[in-house]
Amino acid sequence: MRTVAALLAAARKILPAGEARVLLAHVLDRNTAWLEAHCDEPLAEHAALRFQTLVERRAAGEPTAYLIGRREFYGRDFIVTPEVLIPRPETELLVDLALETLGGKVGSGGTARILDLGTGSGCLAITLALELPGVQVSAVDVSAAALAVARRNAARLDAEVGFFESDWFASLPPQSFDLIVANPPYVAASDPHLTQGDLRFEPVVALTDHADGLSAIRRVVAEAPRWLAEGGGLFFEHGWDQGDAARDLLSAAGFEAIEQRQDLAGIVRVSGGRKPQSVVSVPLVSAVNNQ
Repeated sequence: MRTVAALLAAARKILPAGEARVLLAHVLDRNTAWLEAHCDEPLAEHAALRFQTLVERRAAGEPTAYLIGRREFYGRDFIVTPEVLIPRPETELLVDLALETLGGKVGSGGTARILDLGTGSGCLAITLALELPGVQVSAVDVSAAALAVARRNAARLDAEVGFFESDWFASLPPQSFDLIVANPPYVAASDPHLTQGDLRFEPVVALTDHADGLSAIRRVVAEAPRWLAEGGGLFFEHGWDQGDAARDLLSAAGFEAIEQRQDLAGIVRVSGGRKPQSVVSVPLVSAVNNQ
């Protein structure tokens, strides 16, 4: 029987040490601290063989998140499968913006409605429902398989979210929202990254629009005002080189207070703005009488 240390030493020949530890901890249903404390522990052959299989699959390029079936997002573990995009730290910017936008309103006893477009694993919608108790959160995705994963995550984390199978706004029941967030497919079809690394294994429909990377963003920005309450906000993630285009689209659609946020690498990664509030004009007669 091989020990924890022996298995990790063999795996490190083809994988980074950290990845090897995560995979073995998953196989043994332990944490990495346990591995360190039990490096001389002999393991059953079936566990060793399962670990070796995962190591080989990871070495071939399969994402660790899919191999262990989970990924952390905003401090919580989410179930992930090949049917959904793997949650990324950059997307947490959308949560931060939502909390800044609605935190004061909800904290003072107000209510708010949030819509998450293209929910995937549900990480955005569920996180917002848990971070902003009392808000009404809806989430849509065109993929029934992705919605099944999102519903599992909501049930597991005890979050109240209404899920809808819809091509963006197309099948959504009529209503208005105080905030819309979205992580649409924004990778251009010609981008070589689609054939490299983890992206090779992620759902293509969640990555690219099969065009210039902006068609989904154009649609979301153009249709969002009809679904936003006055003063409501729209924020969406986009590509590293799409900041200027995102700002132009928001401006053309009539959004005000346009805002853009950088990720940890200093790249503009999220853009958004607010739907203008109606200006109530004062009747001329009333104005004269009040002088």
